[in-house]
Amino acid sequence: MADITVFVLSLLVGFEVISKVPATLHTPLMSGANAIHGVVVVGVLLLASATSSVAGYVLLFVAAFFAAMNVAGGYVVTDRMLAMFRRRS
Repeated sequence: MADITVFVLSLLVGFEVISKVPATLHTPLMSGANAIHGVVVVGVLLLASATSSVAGYVLLFVAAFFAAMNVAGGYVVTDRMLAMFRRRS
């Protein structure tokens, strides 16, 4: 029950924090947050050594896939954002 409480409270706090961010800062904030998903990839690697069931491996693969997609997307968004500030020659 404590885990569910922490999860719900983190959802509420996250929503409040993100809703207060101005639109001009939303893209840099989200690209940085997506890059933080590298921690999820490390967690998947640690859990992969502890699981022994097929369902565990399937869930870990799905988690690793989505986390890697999010990390790559964060860097792509950051690159596009920084490209707006490069001088055109």
